[in-house]
Amino acid sequence: MKKTAALMALAIWLSMGAMSAWGSGGADVDGRVVITKVITKKRVTLPSYDMRGAAVNSENSSKPSAGNSSVDELSRLVIYLEGPGLKPAPPAPGTLEQKNRHFEPEIVIVPVGSTVSFPNDDPIFHNVFSLSKTKPFDLGYYPAGESRTVKFDKPGIVQVYCHIHPDMSAAIVVLATPYWTKPAEDGKYSLSGVPPGNYDLVAWHRSAGFFRRHVTLNSGENVQQDFLIPVKETDSESAGKDGHGP
Repeated sequence: MKKTAALMALAIWLSMGAMSAWGSGGADVDGRVVITKVITKKRVTLPSYDMRGAAVNSENSSKPSAGNSSVDELSRLVIYLEGPGLKPAPPAPGTLEQKNRHFEPEIVIVPVGSTVSFPNDDPIFHNVFSLSKTKPFDLGYYPAGESRTVKFDKPGIVQVYCHIHPDMSAAIVVLATPYWTKPAEDGKYSLSGVPPGNYDLVAWHRSAGFFRRHVTLNSGENVQQDFLIPVKETDSESAGKDGHGP
């Protein structure tokens, strides 16, 4: 009995050690994104749209939707991993508001299979639509206080616009991977606990497009990958040409 109990204890200890080793065997990817110049052009905001005597807040509506600093440009960037064996995170709800005649936030990131709401918080009508191949849709005209929803069942970049206000635009990034992040204000980013394997590390900027690095990650390894955006002409082959997505 004592020998059997000892063997069982040893088996449990070994299994716990194996589980610990597996749990700590993930790799990390760290780096920094450097924005070398302003990429996004400022949009010209048209005069306030008037519907039934109700106008949007003129102070906020005249504010340009595109900023002109590296921090603003970094906020338009998403970094993620693509590769075989990666499963998407569970679906999670997202929200893209229509407020002060802008979309807020400018970029929404959701796992594939998620549903995004489009509430109209303006005292005017909006008509949200997308011509994206990933998910084309047209929500029609609807007034303040109402909302529409769309389910995104394929990964990709979905550019969103308003039929009534051509200066309104946003993007929905639908990901089939749980490993994604946005850079901090200093450009630094980190992806932790990634299973060993071969992946594409993708940086997508809403104006500059796709930038890719192939990475091989080994157990317990830390890989450094920096991005210079926009790239120099000699590096242009590594940058995607379809930056605005389908």
